[in-house]
Amino acid sequence: MAALEPLSPAGGAGEEAPDEDEDEAEAEDPERPAGAGCGRGGVGGAGPGLCGALGGALTRRAVTLRVLLKDALLEPGAGVLSIYYLGKKFIGDLQPDGRIVWQETGQVFNSPSAWATHCKKLVNPAKKSGCGWASVKYKGQKLDKYKAAWLRRHQLHVPVAPADESPASEGEEEELLMEEEEEEVLAGVSAEDKNRRPPGKGPSEPAHPEATPPGKRVENKPVRYCMLGSRDSARNPHTLVEVTSFAAINKFQPFNVAISSNVLFLLDFHSHLTRSEVVGYLGGRWDITSQMLTVLRAFPCRSRLGDADTAAATEEEIYQSLFLRGLSLVGWYHSHPHSPALPSLQDIDAQMDYQLRLQGSSNGFQPCLALLCSPYYSGNPGPESKISPFWVMPPPEQRSSDYGIPMEVEMAYVQDGFLTNDILHEMMLLVEFYKGAPDLVRFQEPWSQEHSYLDKLKISLASRTPKDQGLCHVLEQVYSLLK
Repeated sequence: MAALEPLSPAGGAGEEAPDEDEDEAEAEDPERPAGAGCGRGGVGGAGPGLCGALGGALTRRAVTLRVLLKDALLEPGAGVLSIYYLGKKFIGDLQPDGRIVWQETGQVFNSPSAWATHCKKLVNPAKKSGCGWASVKYKGQKLDKYKAAWLRRHQLHVPVAPADESPASEGEEEELLMEEEEEEVLAGVSAEDKNRRPPGKGPSEPAHPEATPPGKRVENKPVRYCMLGSRDSARNPHTLVEVTSFAAINKFQPFNVAISSNVLFLLDFHSHLTRSEVVGYLGGRWDITSQMLTVLRAFPCRSRLGDADTAAATEEEIYQSLFLRGLSLVGWYHSHPHSPALPSLQDIDAQMDYQLRLQGSSNGFQPCLALLCSPYYSGNPGPESKISPFWVMPPPEQRSSDYGIPMEVEMAYVQDGFLTNDILHEMMLLVEFYKGAPDLVRFQEPWSQEHSYLDKLKISLASRTPKDQGLCHVLEQVYSLLK
């Protein structure tokens, strides 16, 4: 399914904090011969050890992607650069001038460190540096190995590291070990990744949860996050995980949320219509000054899983609606028709991806909210659907093979004064879309001893209905179509 693409910011991000070596490399002259400035016998009669070390340091700083391209150790190309960090993969294009273009957003970076620092801060805002040459790979090999090859070619008097080692600083060694562990983890879950939804620029429809892949370990009850441990390719990706409160880990929620009652009204209506999962987008505004995310509009996807053509057309229509209303894409929603409103392992990975994509399209932090709606779960206390917001915190760096942590999000509920014509029109379109489908809920049938499915829908929507009841007759027309 095609997906909405967050608007890319103007300009690049080449000013991100580089590694110490690379920062000085930008000031070095790439044409300068190796060891220039240090005489054959050393400065002031210094011995060859000191001279060699000083010359090696200068040369190492002078090695840039531009230099490696000029010496034909690297070749420019699309998708030849990659970063793996805490379960996430980033792909970049190497330009002929040595700059890096991040494929996800089109942002341009002047060095491996600038790109690595930017990407890692998206996953882990506490990250201070990128260790770019130790983190970025060129066609599967880390860049610092190409730097070592250049040094062997031009710096014969500098002690050479073995071919399977790289001239990493002490600060980079831990990063290297972590990323090697990361690769093992990714290799272990690659088979599971193939069964997931295709990557896109924004939220895509989740895979249908009813069929369990052969050989997967089924876990019927939600599990606590602390019981998950490291990623396990044998674990069912539809395993539900309990959310964690920020207070439980002594942290503050990183952003505030206010949500319109009309948003919850429309997504609840959408979720009630079918026994299959539904998905949609959330439009709103992000105020970086007040750290307030305001969710103002729900945009249901009127498309079926696997129908790429319909999905693409629907999402283009939603994109235009966002643009015309002056709204930004701020999140997504989907339903668990007969299960608790808790994220699955697949939902956690998807939400982490969406957070990175929305955040990666801006120069500062921008949150991405996920809403889960459970209309027909038998464990709900009454007819009203359970709607739960969540956000994903990346795992600690020392446990990079763990899943992201699903966090419970507190929201301020804003009661709208009236239902807009847009929402009523969208409700009619949804009824028309699902009409006659085999998974359409039969609203005239009994939901309980006291209520039909239509009664249950009305009760659930009542708490989200605006104060102004002037359009109730229109709602009744919509309900009559469901009988």
